[in-house]
Amino acid sequence: MYEHFFCSKVRTFEEILTIEIKPGWKKGTKITFPEKGNQEPGIIPADVVFVVDEKPHATYVRDGNDLVIKQEITLLEALTGKTLDLTTLDGRNIMLSLTDIVKPGFEVVVPNEGMPISKEPGKKGNLRVKIDVRYPSRLTSEQKFELRRVLGGVS
Repeated sequence: MYEHFFCSKVRTFEEILTIEIKPGWKKGTKITFPEKGNQEPGIIPADVVFVVDEKPHATYVRDGNDLVIKQEITLLEALTGKTLDLTTLDGRNIMLSLTDIVKPGFEVVVPNEGMPISKEPGKKGNLRVKIDVRYPSRLTSEQKFELRRVLGGVS
């Protein structure tokens, strides 16, 4: 009985695969390098697939192509107005003036200041500023009296 042994030489090599992450790519975007996986004699090499993930930001939350930020203002500011100074992801400052009375759930939409839309160069989603009104935890009797007087409860 004869046994045949096949000797194959295993060769190891490295190849650098470069991925250019485009602004606006969403979580789950796949980048495929065809036939760049492990190679064995007589077997077609597998594809190497990378999947984009998102790193949470300290200030902004992504919602599709929009960026959402929460801002807290006082009840006095909600009634009398406030200017918000926001820093965008690319380091620019945006000033937003709140001149109307701000009600709970109020949202300011700034067009074209969200995430870049990768399939539409030059276009961006919106920046959505959600306003949360911080109410005082207590009022003195004098403050309540003055509020009633100013807001029309007492003549």
